[in-house]
Amino acid sequence: MKKRTITLIVILCLLLILGLAGKILFTVTTENLEKLRTITVGSLDLTVLEDGTYTGSFDRFPLDVEVAVEVRDTQIAHIDLVRHRNGQGEQAESIPSLVVKRQSLDVDTVSGATYSSIVILKAIEDALSEK
Repeated sequence: MKKRTITLIVILCLLLILGLAGKILFTVTTENLEKLRTITVGSLDLTVLEDGTYTGSFDRFPLDVEVAVEVRDTQIAHIDLVRHRNGQGEQAESIPSLVVKRQSLDVDTVSGATYSSIVILKAIEDALSEK
């Protein structure tokens, strides 16, 4: 009987620890995503950039993006989405083509993938910002 009671207590303690860890993870994730709503994406001055490929990244747990931006003749020629850990924001992978088309970071976010859209735009901004 004692062995059974100890086993039950250990299992209950483990469940409690897992529950608390899950709650903390959920809270951190929610706070990080809500902070993305207040982040502003800057503008670009492509005239100051030399031809070449520029890399940039941006992350806010649970999202993580890395891009390679090719600049040719003061124009964004191509954007390669090197890494996009996106949760449910796969639809935002259309953002790079919109940026190339408009030659600007001033593009609408993708409905249903707002957070990933913002993180992708910030990674492009990081790549093209003067460092």
